Amino acid sequence: MNHTIRRFEPADRDAMATFAGALPEHDLLFLGRDLRHPRVIEAWLGAIGEGWIDSFVAVAEDGTLLGTAALVRDPLGWSAHVGEVRLLVGAERRGYGLGRDLVECVFSAASAHGLAKLTAQMTPDQAGSLSLFESLGFRPEALLKNHVRGHDGLTHDLTILAYDAQRVAARQQAFGTK
Repeated sequence: MNHTIRRFEPADRDAMATFAGALPEHDLLFLGRDLRHPRVIEAWLGAIGEGWIDSFVAVAEDGTLLGTAALVRDPLGWSAHVGEVRLLVGAERRGYGLGRDLVECVFSAASAHGLAKLTAQMTPDQAGSLSLFESLGFRPEALLKNHVRGHDGLTHDLTILAYDAQRVAARQQAFGTK
C-alpha cells in the first residue's frame, strides 16, 4: 500500500479520530490523554499551531491514516533541550518500516530545533515498539510501576527510553558514519 508522510493538518481531524478509534486502548496508554476524544485532537492541533508539537501523518492514497508521529516539546520549560517522541502505527502496517519512517521525520524536526535529548514512553509489553526505538539508539532510562490505568481499571507499567542526540552525533562524527 502506497503512502505519503506529511505534516498533520486541521483537515486531518476526522481521519485522526477514525484512526485513533480503531486502535486498541492499550496502544494509547502512553499518551497521557485519550486520543479518541475530539477535545484531545483539538488540543493537539492547537499545540501544533503554537509551535509546541511537530506532528506527522502517514496517509494512504485514499486518505486513510496509517500512522502518526509527533515531537512534543516545551520551549519555555527547564527541559527545553528535550523532546518527547510519540508514535502510533495501525496494526495492519506494523513491521513494514512505517514507524521507522515516521520517527525519521521526528529526528529531522528534533535536529531543526537543536534538541539534545529525546524520550519515548510505552508499556513494557509493546515489544515491537521497544525493538524499533532501541534499534534507533534509544536506551531504557526508567520504569514507572503501575503508572497508567486503562478504562478497565487495570494498571500498567510505563517504560521511558531516552536518546542522547549529542552523544550519537559525536560517535557518528568520530567514526565517519554521518
